[in-house]
Amino acid sequence: MIIVMGTVRIDPAMVETLRPAMTAMTAASRAEAGCLTYAYALDLLEPGLVRVSELWTDRAALQAHFQTPHMAVWRQALSGAGLKDRDIKLYEAGEGESF
Repeated sequence: MIIVMGTVRIDPAMVETLRPAMTAMTAASRAEAGCLTYAYALDLLEPGLVRVSELWTDRAALQAHFQTPHMAVWRQALSGAGLKDRDIKLYEAGEGESF
């Protein structure tokens, strides 16, 4: 299982401009084969901070995700929206356990 976690910082004034692109990209990503969880969350205390959390079945599914048309559209939207920082990491994990 692949876990993708991190943050993206954008100009706070661009959040509403980017919201339609974020919504479309998230919905399309959730529909992909191998996607178990996909979420972007705006931080309540830090304007312009977007928290990223994803869960994929395997690296092949994640690599396929990077090649999708909706990711290309998202990258283009993000590049013109005051991207200030991007810190996203990939982690490999087992199946996990409920507690």
